[in-house]
Amino acid sequence: MVRRKPDILLKEGDTISFGTITLEVIHTPGHTPGGICLISQPYCVFSGDTLFYRSIGRTDFPGGSYEQIEQSIRNKLYTLEDELVVFPGHGQPTTIIEEKYENPFVTAEE
Repeated sequence: MVRRKPDILLKEGDTISFGTITLEVIHTPGHTPGGICLISQPYCVFSGDTLFYRSIGRTDFPGGSYEQIEQSIRNKLYTLEDELVVFPGHGQPTTIIEEKYENPFVTAEE
């Protein structure tokens, strides 16, 4: 496997802008230690391999952690606006509110 050096390293609170779109970076470790999601308020979140339609990212890779991904989802993603569309790294889109109550791996705490 060829590993490439990143052009930039993103961290919590950074923003990426292109055209009229600005994405905010949130750190969501669990799938990997450096996992991030990108938020485009008030429209959507690109969740990568953190949150999927009725699923979550794998945590069995080196550096992965179920406890971390669960906390990332509960404390960072599930605190976003319910109507935000979630575009995961794989599979179909969903919404924050759907995953809060329908995701069998991490539900919203009552």
